[in-house]
Amino acid sequence: MRSAPIVVHRPSAAGGRRVTVHRRGRDEILGTAYSDHDLVVFLEAFGIPDPDGILNDPKWLEWRDGPDRLWATPPDER
Repeated sequence: MRSAPIVVHRPSAAGGRRVTVHRRGRDEILGTAYSDHDLVVFLEAFGIPDPDGILNDPKWLEWRDGPDRLWATPPDER
């Protein structure tokens, strides 16, 4: 089985989670998300028409090594 094309990776030491998308045979980094809003912004910029609608859809998005949709405070807001 193929994994989801969009991956939210495990939380980093700084609290953010790297977001990647797999296309054309390789992974591209979309950015580091610190909130659901950040993730939605990345997905919109990538061209996903309903980014809120795929946050819980395992066909599109895979959450790795951490709780789904639980975010830390960005370093500049601590």
